[in-house]
Amino acid sequence: MSTREERTKLFLQDRFGMFIHWGLYSIPARGEWLRGNEKMTFEQYKVYFDEFDAARYDPRAWARAAKAAGQKYAVLTTKHHDGFCLFDSRLTDFKATNTPAGRDLIREYVDAFREEGISVGLYYSIIDWNHPDYPGYGDRIHPDRDNEASKDKPIDFDRYLTYMHGQVRELLTDYGKIDIMWFDFSYDNMTGEKWKATELIRMIRSIQPDIIIDNRLGGDIRAAEPEEYAGDFYSPEQIIPPGGIVDANGVSIPWEACITLNDNWGYHSTDREYKSSAQVIRTLVECVSKNGNLLLNVGPDAKGEMTRDSLNVLEEVGEWLRLNGESIYGCGISELAKPEWGRYTQRGNKLYAHVFDRGIGPIYFAGLKGKIKRARLLRDGSELKVELPWMAEQYSDIDSGAFINLKGAKLPDERDTVIELELLP
Repeated sequence: MSTREERTKLFLQDRFGMFIHWGLYSIPARGEWLRGNEKMTFEQYKVYFDEFDAARYDPRAWARAAKAAGQKYAVLTTKHHDGFCLFDSRLTDFKATNTPAGRDLIREYVDAFREEGISVGLYYSIIDWNHPDYPGYGDRIHPDRDNEASKDKPIDFDRYLTYMHGQVRELLTDYGKIDIMWFDFSYDNMTGEKWKATELIRMIRSIQPDIIIDNRLGGDIRAAEPEEYAGDFYSPEQIIPPGGIVDANGVSIPWEACITLNDNWGYHSTDREYKSSAQVIRTLVECVSKNGNLLLNVGPDAKGEMTRDSLNVLEEVGEWLRLNGESIYGCGISELAKPEWGRYTQRGNKLYAHVFDRGIGPIYFAGLKGKIKRARLLRDGSELKVELPWMAEQYSDIDSGAFINLKGAKLPDERDTVIELELLP
């Protein structure tokens, strides 16, 4: 069996992925937790099932958008907490093939992203608000949590687990090679072996031995000896860890921050709070500078289209990556401390200085005196000279620092100007 290090090697080179939340909740357009938040009954929610037509769903357009954005992998919600399946599961009727859409939407997604050379990931919620054997009354988040009528409803949780494991088997058997299995999520006592997690992981590995799996089945991926089901990578949500993620021995472990492009995962028609391309670029750089990845979410609308606001940001980030991608793909943490003007990423003897703040005077590189063989502006390859500024011996660090003067009062790219430094061995 392959090791975590072997399985995650490509993942940690790719660095940037697209997360896609899409389902029935895109019709009411108030976010993906709608049914739970509003304690909706199945009958109330079924209205959306009856009209879900995916009329403008074009996964090839999604895949082209991801490729243009410089994203190397994608993860799509095959089933969210509401239990609705975008795939043609043989284990339920609550699926896209039984809606007006009448199609296996996951098959089309897998085929489209493969055609663009993008690695394919599947999100699957291990929670299910639709299944009769998933406990509702008294749960913290279930729509029936306060529903007295469901208080004494008989629950056969093993039957639910058979269903859940069966659907995972379908996803990993029916669509060819899958690169990422993204589970969501454990909470309270619903964690670890409550899901028969070891058995589930062994089944997954028997079908897709090279697949990588997130850490949301439970366990402690940061332990010196993590559980078998603790996963291949850590998945912080809506936050960038201050120092990356390390295990109990201080060794960096694979991680990926999942971040929304606006303030919701699923489509929300009134949410216009989109992050700028500068925010996304700097967040990506921050993740890579800490040995992490960025999984950036978009929420297509009820018809299956990504919003123009989303696409605009993705296009801008993609153009920056076209010019500066060498400072992201295959790069990771530098041994140098974070500089006050931005961040470093590094690959071998190539050190990438991400300059966010122009400041006044030359850019100061602490500890790099006599260590820089060559300096170039990454976006166009133009030469930059490493030279001692006028009067630096009186005012600055000439014993260990190096200096590069960028002409003008503004950076060539105010979002992130990247200087490629080739270091001497």
